[in-house]
Amino acid sequence: MESQIEYIYETDFSLNEENRYSSWLVRCSNRYGADSLFLAFAFMDDKALHALNLQHLQHDTLTDIIAFDDSVGKEICANIAISVERIKANALTYSVSFETELLRVMAHGLLHCLGFSDKTSAAVKEMRAEEDFCISLFHVEHKNATDV
Repeated sequence: MESQIEYIYETDFSLNEENRYSSWLVRCSNRYGADSLFLAFAFMDDKALHALNLQHLQHDTLTDIIAFDDSVGKEICANIAISVERIKANALTYSVSFETELLRVMAHGLLHCLGFSDKTSAAVKEMRAEEDFCISLFHVEHKNATDV
């Protein structure tokens, strides 16, 4: 599968081992039959993500993620903005590690691009199960990202 994943840092935060995250995202995408994967993840603070939320969605709330999805069918293409501050706060709220919450949010954005919704209670339940599955893939080492 053709893939390109870019990481943009607008805070002091940065991923360790970007390649590991990229390989994981490819494995997740393969599970759902994606033909290609072009993603840009922008990590920012609450203020910057709130401004995007107001400007593009007219939502005056803090959020952990906004996905600008330009996918067509199984050709996944999106710009995904993530608030590092919300990830930290949510990790404390849900008593999980920062990494686990970060993986959940990254998977959540990808799953939206793959057609998953979270608009109903049934859809939320399915989304959570798929997020959990994707998180489990992060901890599985593969020689080749296309093995899954």
